[in-house]
Amino acid sequence: MAENRPSDFIREMVTADVARHKHGGIVRTRFPPEPNGYLHIGHAKSICLNFGIANEFNGVCHLRMDDTNPETEEMEYVEAIQRDVRWLGFDWRDKMFYASDYYERLYEIAEKLIGLGRAYVCDCSEERMGQLRGTVTEPGKPCEHRSRSAQENLELFRLMRDGEFKEGARTLRGKIDMASPNMKMRDPPLYRIKFAHHYRRGDKWVIYPLYDYAHCLSDSMEGITHSLCTTEFESARELYDWVLRAAEMPWLSEQTEFARLNLSYTVMSKRKLLELVEKGDVKGWDDPRLPTLAGLRRRGCTPEAIREFCAKIGVSKNLSVVDIALFEHTLRDDLEKRSPRVMGVLRPLKLTITDLPENHLEELDAPYWPPDANRTETRKVPFTREVLIERDDFSDHPPKDWKRLAPGRSVRLRHAAVVTCNEVVRDGGEVIELRCTHAPQASKADGTIHWVSAARSLAAEVRLYDRLFNKEMPGEDGDFRKDLNPNSLNVVQARVEPSLANAAPGDRFQFERQGYFVVDQDSKPGALVFGRTVSLKDTWAVKPKAAEPRKPKAPQKAPPPPPSPRTLSPELQQLVLAAIDAGAPEKEATDLVANDLVGEMRARKLEQPKITGAQLAELLRLVAGGTVTSRVAKEVLGEVLASGASPRAIVEQRGLSAISDSSALQAVAQKVVQANPELAGRYRAGNANVIGALLGIAMRESGGRANPQALRASIEAALRA
Repeated sequence: MAENRPSDFIREMVTADVARHKHGGIVRTRFPPEPNGYLHIGHAKSICLNFGIANEFNGVCHLRMDDTNPETEEMEYVEAIQRDVRWLGFDWRDKMFYASDYYERLYEIAEKLIGLGRAYVCDCSEERMGQLRGTVTEPGKPCEHRSRSAQENLELFRLMRDGEFKEGARTLRGKIDMASPNMKMRDPPLYRIKFAHHYRRGDKWVIYPLYDYAHCLSDSMEGITHSLCTTEFESARELYDWVLRAAEMPWLSEQTEFARLNLSYTVMSKRKLLELVEKGDVKGWDDPRLPTLAGLRRRGCTPEAIREFCAKIGVSKNLSVVDIALFEHTLRDDLEKRSPRVMGVLRPLKLTITDLPENHLEELDAPYWPPDANRTETRKVPFTREVLIERDDFSDHPPKDWKRLAPGRSVRLRHAAVVTCNEVVRDGGEVIELRCTHAPQASKADGTIHWVSAARSLAAEVRLYDRLFNKEMPGEDGDFRKDLNPNSLNVVQARVEPSLANAAPGDRFQFERQGYFVVDQDSKPGALVFGRTVSLKDTWAVKPKAAEPRKPKAPQKAPPPPPSPRTLSPELQQLVLAAIDAGAPEKEATDLVANDLVGEMRARKLEQPKITGAQLAELLRLVAGGTVTSRVAKEVLGEVLASGASPRAIVEQRGLSAISDSSALQAVAQKVVQANPELAGRYRAGNANVIGALLGIAMRESGGRANPQALRASIEAALRA
């Protein structure tokens, strides 16, 4: 096992299992995607976890296609999944499986459950089943079909298999407990009728197992020791265990949940990604703006950077949204080590060096790796009388501290000479040429800019990619496509140095002062196409601090169980249900009512909650989307009780929106650091614990409205200044 293995609660569990020789001391995990779309960076976290643990404990990880829905699955997706897993650097060896290979065995187990009286055929429609299912506070009701005999159920199930009934006419359900507080256990469907062609099994089957039935049995049949999945499957764990025990499986796999990866300015739902593809918002599953692994690969991201990012964010049970800036920062660190530096001008402006002869040509030696003295490779860069510079590197009226070119100013052309702007040529007011004189490279200059030869440079199409969405939480107010960034792709006709003539698709470069670029697959000899992987600097927010390695925590006393709707008064139970109906997550709605609303009602001596379920759901969306902080949410809740106004209206009228603007946060951070020199001095002397005190002061200074993570980063930046 690896000595420097990362630490998290799952690895600690596996370590303990191996130490006590559980499962015979073996470790067998699986990565079980549904082949109904392309994998994205969220899947990469699961891939790294499952394959990583198997590798660390000398075990094996299976790759299994959970293909139980013939209407959405295709071989194209299977091949894409295999390609992506290999690209990330993992190998399933000979352990490639399909749930569809187990259809016969799954059917036999279903007949066994019927014979044992643990499953029955139900004639209810989907709508009728929903009506009888009950609510979170009311038990479900059994339908009349629940009392059928095992023999009748077996005959009906075989007729289902033989295609004797219409689609949707009957289902096979587990006979469990219609009064269970876990609604997943209220006689869930196990098999349904679908007259659909399966991409592997053809038309042999007209009944298909549900995921919750097939998944756990597939794990058991493969002898999986640790079935790792994301927390949205936590409520299904009880059903997972029931199916294995009800079917009397000899191998009982165990499910453990971890938090999925949520990334800001991104959607991670395959359904939403498919909608973007089908509606033409992007150009296919490998569009470099998508978080799909195919898109990230085409954008020039490396598997090493993605694995490092997954290691940085770690594994926990706590749901959170990871700032995409952390991923971009990780990517820059990786590309810096593998991208030779070259020069490319994206928006060219002609610059003529008037004191050079018209046929002037120098072949300059320029290093590919200027920061690294151990890497001495160079290329030839032609220096001619006419060169091209970035249009943004010239200003008629430069601001203070301008370090680029302006009338009468001098700059250094990288690797070449110092030029001074003597004349500006215009066409109808537009600057079309700068006329300059030159001096030796060692002469004094205001700054250094990049350039290319006008005559010897190469034409190139450059695709400048930005974040696909312009909101941190796309879709928090409804249609996520309304939050698409109209400037997520800009195509410019650029000029690049001639050393790139033979660049091939997949080659990576750093364009000096511009960012990291990759040669796109559309590129051909004589028709170069580059895509920007990431800019040199984060233009959206403060650069995040790299995550510290996680230290093992001392065992803590288990927290009390979260409040349940059953523990609330009937009025508050109905309020929670109304909030859930309005789209609020059950746990968050229950916590808000039990922990905050009850306290506010006591403080105001209210006997009835003067708030609607829709208002509660709206307030929770504001918190989840980062519009308000949790602290401000309590203030808004009190105002809703007092005035009856909507939470969003209160936030807008009182200016309570969370502060996430970098300049505003920097101003708060600088003020707090300057006003507390003792705390700042202790931090700079090595006492990192005082950052908490400074953060508390800064949060009070912002009225509780600052984004805590971004504010902490601003304070740390102010302390380093």
